[in-house]
Order: sequence, then C-alpha cells, then structure tokens
Amino acid sequence: MHPLMLHRACDLGPIRAITASVTATTQGCEVEFRLDGHIPAIILPPPAPPARRDNLWKTTCFEVFWQPLGDTCYREFNLSPSGQWAAYDFDSFRKAIRDAPVEAIAIACSHTDNGMALKASIAAKLPDPAQVALNAIVEHPNGAMQYWAMAFPPGTPEFHSEACRALIIER
Repeated sequence: MHPLMLHRACDLGPIRAITASVTATTQGCEVEFRLDGHIPAIILPPPAPPARRDNLWKTTCFEVFWQPLGDTCYREFNLSPSGQWAAYDFDSFRKAIRDAPVEAIAIACSHTDNGMALKASIAAKLPDPAQVALNAIVEHPNGAMQYWAMAFPPGTPEFHSEACRALIIER
C-alpha cells in the first residue's frame, strides 16, 4: 500500500490517512483504497446499481489515472463507494475526453466507524509499462473537499497532471 498525501490547501478533517495500491492483471488491474478515520463524519454516496455514471468526483470518490510511458494519452477511472464508476480517455492533458472502452468494473466497499476499504477489479485494455496515479476525493458535510494523491503539481490540486502519476507499472 502506498500512502496518499493531503493537498496542502485542504483543511484537516476526520480522515487521518489514506493508502492505496494497484496491481496490473492480464485483464486490466485491481486497485484498493483504505481510509483511516471517522467515517460517519464524511459524505458517502448511497449504494446504487453498478453502472457507468458521470460526475462521481463531485463527492467522495477514488481515481486511477493510467498513462502509457512516453505517450501523452491517458485513461481516467472514477470509482465510487456507491458501486458506480466512470472511465474516460484523453489524448493529452484534459483534451479530447470520451468514454473509455471497459469490459467490466466491479467495486466492493465496506466500512466501519473507524475505516473504509474500497476494492475494484477493472477489466479493460491497459498498456504497459505505464505511469499510474492513485487519488482520493473526500467530501465533508459542510461541502468542503479534501484531495489526496501520491504527488501533486505546484498550485491547486490537479489530478490530471502527469506530476501525480508517481507509480510505474509493468506486467
């Protein structure tokens, strides 16, 4: 598990730590996110039927960015504790967004008052070697958002920045 850091512009909140991992598989990848903290004090989207859905990042959500080494294109996965998901392809930094082809995404989420785990299995064609980012967005009841990542570019939180893609993945 890799520790994620809270962006310096974000206020401290009930989540004390987030760790994440990603493993390439022959079908795509498996990811896991773990939150340590007071889970009842954050906003969690209610369970929903597993389906593709836009705008998941507007509340508590987990993200994976997958970019082939040496290329400008990348894929973004949004994984919601609700069980819903999104997948987008970009030609370069925030350019030419479109739905990414995905065979299947399965999300399992469990939590107690003191922690939460989200595991996802993503079946999609993912090139390797790749630069990968693991990110988390945590919403508080007052509407404040926390942004967590392995690395951030200077300035405001920007998960689409290549600076966030701190892992190199090979099969």
